[in-house]
Amino acid sequence: MKVSTMKDFSKLGAREILALAISLEEEDERVYADFADGLREEYPATAAVLEGMGHEETTHRQRLTDLYNRKFGAHIPLIRRQDVRGFVARKPLWLTRPLGVEAVRRYAAAMELETKEFYEKAARLSGDADVRRLLDDLAQAERGHESTAQRLAAKELTPGAVEQESATQKRLYALQIIQPGLAGLMDGSVSTLAPVFAAAAATHDSWQAFLVGLAASLGAGISMGFAEALSDDGSLTGRGHPWIRGVVCGLMTTLGGIGHTLPFLISSYQAALAVALAVVALELAAITWIRAHYMDTPVLSAAMQVVLGGVLVFLTGILIGSS
Repeated sequence: MKVSTMKDFSKLGAREILALAISLEEEDERVYADFADGLREEYPATAAVLEGMGHEETTHRQRLTDLYNRKFGAHIPLIRRQDVRGFVARKPLWLTRPLGVEAVRRYAAAMELETKEFYEKAARLSGDADVRRLLDDLAQAERGHESTAQRLAAKELTPGAVEQESATQKRLYALQIIQPGLAGLMDGSVSTLAPVFAAAAATHDSWQAFLVGLAASLGAGISMGFAEALSDDGSLTGRGHPWIRGVVCGLMTTLGGIGHTLPFLISSYQAALAVALAVVALELAAITWIRAHYMDTPVLSAAMQVVLGGVLVFLTGILIGSS
């Protein structure tokens, strides 16, 4: 039977509590530094706020270290959060690149709450008056970190900086989600037109056209998903996690093809063809709107490009199916 090497929090003495607190503050300090480093290029104002929060943790660590040295000497034993029961395991978000600014802010808030609760519990547990007094002070400081963050934000997050970061966030969202999704939707909506309508024109059988469209849509979705995921890892381009882009691209490709394939479940060939053409028109309109809204493409230009491509592929399918 595997024996756990973790120690119960209630069994820690004053020396161990101080050593653990120093370790926690050092970890939080480095996490803030990593967050600031990861956001500095895209979100410089938020990075400055996080650096300020990291400096606060440095001050706390120094106070804890000074008290420990006075009480127990220079040697500080290595006691980490994973050595003590009761701490929630942290996902290493700070290692992710590129970082999401909202995810970082939520993570930082959770860090502060966890640290505050640790100090409150440790203060109640400690029998040493000096240690208890310092832990109470730090618990109060952690409660005030929200106001500290607000003060730093008021200094660093000026209206111009907020506007710049909002524009950056919108650009990254377009780059990481909208662009691969749009590429998939365009490929699925346009490239599958030829096989679907070629099968419909050749057989005049709705079910056969549906099977061809289903196979083309799923095949295109899988192909486009892998192609997008393997194109680059996002570390240099800032395009985000490759597999997230791949899933978005693959799903939108499949959706684009399935849209005008589903009408061929209608048994009447003429009715199915009419509904499929209407769906194609809606798909092309949706692509035009997305390009205009998110990619800053003029509406008329986007419409002409999309419609021209769709018509050419549609005619190709009809001509091949009728030959």
